[in-house]
Amino acid sequence: MAPRQSTPPAVLACGEIRTCLLPTRQALDIRAAAQLLGLRADERVLLSERPNLYARSPDTLTGIDCPLPSSNGARIRAVGTVAARAALTEGRVLQASAYFRLPATGPDQRRPWGEYLVRPGVVEPLGKLPHEAVAQGVLGGGRHGDLDVGLIADGLLTRLLRHPLLDQRPPFRSRPTRLRWAALPAAPDEGPSIERFTLAEDQLRTVRLRVPEGTPAADLAALCDDLALHDWLLTTVVRMLDGIRLGTAAAQDADAVVRALRPAVDHLLHLWMPRARVTKDLAPLWDPLEERPGFTRQWQALVQRIRDQLTLHAIPSARREVEPAS
Repeated sequence: MAPRQSTPPAVLACGEIRTCLLPTRQALDIRAAAQLLGLRADERVLLSERPNLYARSPDTLTGIDCPLPSSNGARIRAVGTVAARAALTEGRVLQASAYFRLPATGPDQRRPWGEYLVRPGVVEPLGKLPHEAVAQGVLGGGRHGDLDVGLIADGLLTRLLRHPLLDQRPPFRSRPTRLRWAALPAAPDEGPSIERFTLAEDQLRTVRLRVPEGTPAADLAALCDDLALHDWLLTTVVRMLDGIRLGTAAAQDADAVVRALRPAVDHLLHLWMPRARVTKDLAPLWDPLEERPGFTRQWQALVQRIRDQLTLHAIPSARREVEPAS
């Protein structure tokens, strides 16, 4: 067998993120977060207290040998490892993500596993990679038996949600979301850009990116984690407001509104910090999302609406308290 050559530069990076509310009554402190995310005994959990409480697990690797999804039906066998990790923000929002990168070409036949393990998070095709077709296939979900990076993320999330630290008593009801992403090469001398951000059915979001050659896949994963976190926050708060009987005068209705909206104030409103942990080179990718659809603009409108409703429903109670006894 020919000696191993260096891995060619990546022409595609892909991943998927699961985001959900941590099922516990009280948010975890930083020590408990480290215990929850201690996936490997040989590597420590990354902990940060600025600008907010944040914990991220070390990467774990999953070996794969299967076809890649592709939009043109081509069967491209690939071998390598998918990296997966989990993060907890303010002890309250849990994310599990899995990602990998692909070079333009790979060996004609499979190598020994040891040669793949020394390249964590790299999946090599056997032969040439049709990267545009594979990117579309990844974002579209692929066929049964193709590499499904979302299943790896979901497996990690399921493992964490069974941790004995969690009492399975979340402070409010919410739904998890999924964000699937693919990053293709940008044109020479062009910076990173978001080609498309899509809200699909079944809580799925897809992001198609263009990035300069050499952009680390881990940095792209961190950017997409950030997008997924803030999309989940928006989605969850919109659902809290949806269906609430606003503008009613009955005391029981007012109490119901306060009960429905208070969890947002207690657990979510302070979490909005776009780009907090995105690299300087990739931070500008938030700009188009702020312009259209306007993530922060929508968030600020929701926050103001919640605060206005809580203020309005507090006024009658305050007046009753100061009324003189007859």
